[in-house]
Amino acid sequence: MPRGTNQKFKLYRLAQIMLEKTDDDHYITMPEILTALEEYGITADRKSIYNDLRDLGVLGIEVEGEPVGNRYHYHVVDRPFELPELKLLVDAIQSSKFITERKTNDLIRKLERLVSRYDAMKLQRQVYVSGRIKTMNESIYYTVDAIHNAIAENKKIRFQYFQWNVKKKMELRHDGAWYHISPWGLSWEHENYYLVGYDSHSGQIRHYRVDKMLHIEMTDEKREGKEHFKKLDMADYAKKSFGMFGGKEQAVKLRVANELAGVVIDRFGKAVMMIPEDEGHFTVKVDVYVSSQFIGWIFSLGDGVRIVGPEEVVEQMKQEAQRLMRQYF
Repeated sequence: MPRGTNQKFKLYRLAQIMLEKTDDDHYITMPEILTALEEYGITADRKSIYNDLRDLGVLGIEVEGEPVGNRYHYHVVDRPFELPELKLLVDAIQSSKFITERKTNDLIRKLERLVSRYDAMKLQRQVYVSGRIKTMNESIYYTVDAIHNAIAENKKIRFQYFQWNVKKKMELRHDGAWYHISPWGLSWEHENYYLVGYDSHSGQIRHYRVDKMLHIEMTDEKREGKEHFKKLDMADYAKKSFGMFGGKEQAVKLRVANELAGVVIDRFGKAVMMIPEDEGHFTVKVDVYVSSQFIGWIFSLGDGVRIVGPEEVVEQMKQEAQRLMRQYF
């Protein structure tokens, strides 16, 4: 049989055909395989295709043939990702504020290549979300990569930090001054990515929104603050920081209505100790960074939660309540 000009690509094209055109619900026959190869300028006989289908297993592409009538139908089985798993990944990408709209579409298109064309359409239907707010900083992916590289090489980084002004323009904070930080970890909290690092100038652990960091560079200086991060649980740090806002860490006692038990568990985990107070309430002591965001969270729960102590936090709550009264009345 005459050989096509693209014969050397036969195994690659066969893999492409099987991955794109077949799945658990869609099969392809030998004549359809031969026709599909001819569209790429490749000719082959049945015997060589049988051998090639077996060879695909070496590449991690397992093909199964099933008899249907007087023909065999072939399809790919056991892909690296199942469709439900890819739907979860797609949902995570789509809902992440720190991933731009353009990059979101790019990543989803790449995930679609991991399934057949039929399942790819299911992913497309899965991902449409209207009005989702996304970041506008396209460099965030390179920023995250630079942070990981600096952590791996035990080096400090420097960057500029911006905020949005009323004209919707980027405005550098501290007149464009460079932040010199020892990076120790990344935290994904409330759909945003945060760098958690040590600021040797202030001697404190600080966190920064990654999508607001610009012109990041790795320096030649070794990281500092190791002694602080030896005793820091990153997950615990994020749990205590409401909206990743800083504040003084304190053990705060709350009196909570029983119907809000789920809210407390969702925020602080099942290990939190809830002590019954009466038929309708329990008390709980939690370690938090007391910030305006924490005070706002308490307000949002209405009369179902009351701060019992310490007294200085109770006083902060009273002052915020008085400020709101002055602002609105």
